[in-house]
Amino acid sequence: MRNKKVVVLAALVIAIGLSVLVSFSLNNDDDRNMGTSSAPSNLQNMDSKQPNTSPQIMNVDSIRLYNKVQNHLDKDHEIDVIDHNGKDKSHYQHHQVIVDFKEQLNPTDITNIEREINGKLLKKVDTTYIFESDSLTTPDLITYFDQMENVEFSEPNYILIQNQQPNDLLYNDYQWNLRMIDTENGWNLSRGADNVEIAIIDTGVDLDHPDLSNRIVNGYNVLKDNNIPDDDNGHGTHVAGIIASQTNNHEGIAGITWFNPIMPIKVMGSDGYGATFDIAKGIIWATDHGADVINLSLGNYTGSKMLKQAVDYAYNHDVILVAASGNDNSNQPSFPAAYPQVLSVAAVDLNGERANFSNYGDYVDVSAPGVTIPSTYIDEQYAALSGTSMAAPHVAALAALMRSVNPNLTNREIMDIIRATSLDLGSVGKDMYFGEGLIDIESALEQASNGAGNR
Repeated sequence: MRNKKVVVLAALVIAIGLSVLVSFSLNNDDDRNMGTSSAPSNLQNMDSKQPNTSPQIMNVDSIRLYNKVQNHLDKDHEIDVIDHNGKDKSHYQHHQVIVDFKEQLNPTDITNIEREINGKLLKKVDTTYIFESDSLTTPDLITYFDQMENVEFSEPNYILIQNQQPNDLLYNDYQWNLRMIDTENGWNLSRGADNVEIAIIDTGVDLDHPDLSNRIVNGYNVLKDNNIPDDDNGHGTHVAGIIASQTNNHEGIAGITWFNPIMPIKVMGSDGYGATFDIAKGIIWATDHGADVINLSLGNYTGSKMLKQAVDYAYNHDVILVAASGNDNSNQPSFPAAYPQVLSVAAVDLNGERANFSNYGDYVDVSAPGVTIPSTYIDEQYAALSGTSMAAPHVAALAALMRSVNPNLTNREIMDIIRATSLDLGSVGKDMYFGEGLIDIESALEQASNGAGNR
């Protein structure tokens, strides 16, 4: 296993050294214009009379955008902040509370509650409700509801922040990440199946992107309660492309899966963050509508009972859940990644070193590429982003390939195989920075193919 690691990394360095270097120019304007498009030098030097039809890659400083969102939340008067250790913070909606009741409320109950809290009901799913008060703080609301005998729990409405050889035109020059995890050899064993679906719980997906449109199945916009989960941020589209960008189509980039459909679930808006209630609702919707794998490139430093209920619901329905570990170079556990039912993914760079932003801790299961990862982007563009958000979909795609090659494997068996076949990085054995190590698509698919499964 160690020898394979050396060979893989050595081959990667050679491949990168032979690639055309990309010159990126960063723009310090608003968030939507943070990255500017720059062509590879060999394209720039072409005769200006020749049309340039190759797709361009923007370099988006996603870590800076992540920090900008955090700073915005810290200063928003409608948001309350929990400071965990002087560095890592959680946020929740001011004057709101999530309440899970033992049974559904009738209209009279709701009216009485609204009057007593001087507020209103905002949303509900099954027996869980969000109430907002015009006068009571979130701690006051929790105290009010916790006194009721028919209440299972009450908690703040926490905010989770996004954690960001085919003939495809950008594959050879830019997609070092797929070679690092032995994707090409893995494709000899499985390229996926169209009956194994991957839900992306995120900002939505660019529904018209030419590299994605043929892979999208019906999704859900939780924010608007409709079936148009279009992306107005870019994060979800980037995650989707890593998993499922149309491969071998002479267009853009190659996704890790060739045939698996993606199910876009929009739970975050253009600002790049979303509430616990909406994210939990998205997980439940995806599970009820046939998702086999759920990718969660988002997180928060405070556990939520509602989010945990949704994770448990999906896990108990044999869904494989994958989440990003976080981007603060912190050992503060991030949720949902820290839940044991979820595969937590840290990020490495092209040298196999831990990305300097990647969160760490004993809850990290495995690692995957997460630095300057090229993928699809909104407005039918392509961009290179960094973050554990980019690492997680590599693992989600692997899980889908494994279920495609062996549908009898349970979610727990797939999670165990992914850990067991990872290439050991850092200290010998599992460690807090890399977990069990760098995922290995070929090795995982070989073991999945040979396993009987208990599903």
